[in-house]
Amino acid sequence: MISSENLTFKYSNSAELSFPNVHVEKHNHSLLLGESGSGKTTLLHLLGGLSQPKSGKVFINETDIYSLSEQERDFFRAQNMGFIFQDAHLLKNLTIEENIILAQYLAKEKQNKKAVADILDKLQIREKSNSYPNQLSRGQLQRAAIARAVINNPKVLIADEPTAALDDSNTKYAMDLLLEIAANYDATLLIATHDTRIKSFFAHTYQL
Repeated sequence: MISSENLTFKYSNSAELSFPNVHVEKHNHSLLLGESGSGKTTLLHLLGGLSQPKSGKVFINETDIYSLSEQERDFFRAQNMGFIFQDAHLLKNLTIEENIILAQYLAKEKQNKKAVADILDKLQIREKSNSYPNQLSRGQLQRAAIARAVINNPKVLIADEPTAALDDSNTKYAMDLLLEIAANYDATLLIATHDTRIKSFFAHTYQL
């Protein structure tokens, strides 16, 4: 499903980072756990095709994603991967429905308003479909970001610090929701975090 070989990365004016090899089987939800500055977000971005490694390979379903051109990789990512970040990163001038339809458009999928309504209904924010991001609460924004991430039925669902700003009760709610969504959409979940509270939700952890 997801595997990496000998990944390295270098930011300008900093030491080169080397990462352990990662191997995640389908439905084998996994955690990249480490303190701030440990490189977990960098590794997550490399595994998700968001950053170009200095060396090494990443395979997703046997596709070497860094052998693709940048345009091919963007399209592959849109079709096969969903991303959830600590901040929702929704376009403020588009409604929630329009933000999610944009994800369908980028993956060259049929723009299906019924599918959008169905996922918003499952996440209990259908009434916010015509609202703008600044009209939603933090929890509602998080659910809208999840809806955008899963609308194209991704094989891999990647989340970066999804619980960092949440209290214990909302952390459990968010994790239960992510695991339920992954199960419903047949996706494999990969999370990078420093939040040790969620370690118990995962059988497989990479410590960085």
